[in-house]
Amino acid sequence: MVHSQEDLDMAVAASNILFGKSTKEDLLQLDEQTFTDVFKDVPHYEVAKEVLGQAAVDVFNQEGMSIFPSKSEMRKLVKGGGVSLNKDKLQAFDQPITADDLIDGKYLLVQKGKKNYSLIIVKQ
Repeated sequence: MVHSQEDLDMAVAASNILFGKSTKEDLLQLDEQTFTDVFKDVPHYEVAKEVLGQAAVDVFNQEGMSIFPSKSEMRKLVKGGGVSLNKDKLQAFDQPITADDLIDGKYLLVQKGKKNYSLIIVKQ
């Protein structure tokens, strides 16, 4: 099978996102199809767009989500630098989640520790 250089670059970027030290800029370079393919096997959650503007601790602990065992556990992980949003360390557990945080206008990638990802889809 023959692939273009662009396909190869996307595959390398996807691999770096999952297993390397990628950045938010790397996420933003992926087209939506590649992005969803990379994260197809991670837990997915849907939330209403009305959550935008709320604190991260409230957005990431909605009913039905199992990203964090509890809000207090999330607080501890954030203080220890163990939670990332779109590959950027979350600075505060009560940091507001805004439309500027969305990837492709609808995705939030939450990372707990080094390898535990969850994808939140913000419904329009």
